[in-house]
Amino acid sequence: MDLLSSLQLGFATALSPVNLLYCFLGTLLGTLVGVLPGIGPTATIAMLLPVTFALEPVTSLIMLAGIYYGAQYGGSTTAILINLPGESSSAVTAIDGYKMAVDGRAGPALATAALGSFFAGTVATLILALAAPPLARVALNFGAPEYFSLIVLGLLASIALAHGSMLKALAMIVLGLLLGLVGQDLYSGTPRFTFGYFELYSGINFVSVAVGIFGVAEILRNLEHESTRTVLVKEVKNLWLTAADFRRIAGPVVRGTALGSVLGVLPGGGHILSSFASYAMEKRVSKHPETFGKGAIEGVAGPESANNAAAQTSFIPLLTLGIPAHPVMALMVGAFIIQGITPGPNVVRDEPALFWGIIVSMWVGNLMLVLLNLPLIGLWVRLLTIPYGVLFPAIIAFAAIGCYSINLNAFDIYAIVAFGILGYALVKFGCEPAPLLLGFVLGPLLEEHLRRAMIISRGDPMIFLERPISATLLLLAVAAVVIAVLPSVRKRRDEVFVEED
Repeated sequence: MDLLSSLQLGFATALSPVNLLYCFLGTLLGTLVGVLPGIGPTATIAMLLPVTFALEPVTSLIMLAGIYYGAQYGGSTTAILINLPGESSSAVTAIDGYKMAVDGRAGPALATAALGSFFAGTVATLILALAAPPLARVALNFGAPEYFSLIVLGLLASIALAHGSMLKALAMIVLGLLLGLVGQDLYSGTPRFTFGYFELYSGINFVSVAVGIFGVAEILRNLEHESTRTVLVKEVKNLWLTAADFRRIAGPVVRGTALGSVLGVLPGGGHILSSFASYAMEKRVSKHPETFGKGAIEGVAGPESANNAAAQTSFIPLLTLGIPAHPVMALMVGAFIIQGITPGPNVVRDEPALFWGIIVSMWVGNLMLVLLNLPLIGLWVRLLTIPYGVLFPAIIAFAAIGCYSINLNAFDIYAIVAFGILGYALVKFGCEPAPLLLGFVLGPLLEEHLRRAMIISRGDPMIFLERPISATLLLLAVAAVVIAVLPSVRKRRDEVFVEED
């Protein structure tokens, strides 16, 4: 199937009335959770996973994808208007975007964010359409050793790119891997770590882990630090750009799109990393770097383009290799599995309508977001005045009902409570819960491919080094760890030299 016929199939799938409706709902909900600080796409998708069980696979995945990249749009609105990023990737946007709003240029700042995001999303989706099928064909040549090495690379790279302590990130990965071992042994059927609970024989419910670790824990954290939100920008005017503004944002948008498209594929927080990297790059190449932090429109255009491009290209490892690049993609893996589909290179061959429907829906969703964001700014501003104490009971009730409806098992509700408390405790101890979810999702796959490879090689571990692709992937994994460790080693060495002097 050539590219044109594939895209034709994708448009036929994405433009069906039902899929259009759910794409709209996804982008609208994504914008809403991006605007409201403290909710975010990870918790929202986790809590909506049970709902998708009743939908067609392509419809549910189109909606969940819309929530994710819609949140990247919505996060910039509060960052610009009230200096409160709805999304972590929008934190950089607040630096100059809020200064523009205070100076009476909120309209151009919002327009820059919307247009830059639309351009970046469109280009990155085109890259996804062009790059994904060849990568999927290459991945079909992967055997068990190659998949094992690829998963190791993904896990170690996510540790290297994690914020804060690398040791804590490693601990979270290990904890996730251990939680993934709960249940019956893959080959013998022997129960492991079930502690006599029959409900754990099939493993810990993925939805319970996701909702607890991200949804409930995030609510508890926000309740602890709840403060009164005030909207400083009462009226937004001139929602368009001048010719001079267009000239100033053209370069940053293109550079941000290119940077985000590359960094979005990386495991970890590629969309967050790309927005920070784009801001640093724009400040470095600018002829007037002193204007950054004081309302430079380039400081809005570059990061917003970068994080939205990264949001689109982060689907590449998911759709081609079945490997999630970050927690939201890990949840998407869960959505695939709930629908009875194994994510990976076979999706493009076995489910072409789903594969190309998701890709085309991103173009449609990006257009919807431009039409949604600018006219509804007044509504988003009013939503910010809703007390969080009114929102969180409804969120928790919705999550509990949805999770219970999957298996009609009260044990899953208890699991939500347990993982919610665990997630809150991890945050208090300075541990990121995101690596835990990646370890939990990838743990069973890691074990399966490890044991399969050892069976093929009759117990010889050299199979991972004798096969070129596997050896290369393991070498890259080692390089990722070395690159991450080097700065701390250099810092300690400098501290020793200072003490000796």
